Amino acid sequence: MEINSKIEKAKKGDQIAFTFLLDHYWNEVYGFMLKRTENETIAEDITIETFSKAFDKIASYNSEFQFNTWLIAIAKNVYIDLLRKKKTSLFIEITDNEDQQAYNIADPTPSAEDALIKEQNLSRLLLCIKELKPHYQEVIQLRYFQEMSYQEIAVKINEPLSSVKVKLLRAKKLLTEIIERNR
Repeated sequence: MEINSKIEKAKKGDQIAFTFLLDHYWNEVYGFMLKRTENETIAEDITIETFSKAFDKIASYNSEFQFNTWLIAIAKNVYIDLLRKKKTSLFIEITDNEDQQAYNIADPTPSAEDALIKEQNLSRLLLCIKELKPHYQEVIQLRYFQEMSYQEIAVKINEPLSSVKVKLLRAKKLLTEIIERNR
């Protein structure tokens, strides 16, 4: 009964309900994917993507089915998509001419123009990050600029690991929306 209540609250955008659902089902989805992938990093990435997709589409969840069954179905689809992408990327044919061109790249160091473009893009990105709420700015800063692991971030901000994961998912989604809006 509590799960159904949390799902209904999550459908209305309640962040605490999202965190509860993530905490409650994380190990089940992660364990399911770990058995299939036999790789902790891939299993974690798929699990994060699963919850991201589930939370984006939670309004379409049909309560006639178990919530964990719905999550596992999403996880399976994410995994299948990953396998398809991997399979297609493995079979790209390269001609001898293209192979030779790859070895004849002039100077790999960035030009002055490249450095300027990179600097401008970084400053635009930083402006977009500043539009986020402070707690989202913090997790983005720690993860992508200080390159901390999820666990290190959890310790640093004194929050559970699952909350850090949800915050990062939400921060990335909001940042994407801000970047799209500012284009």
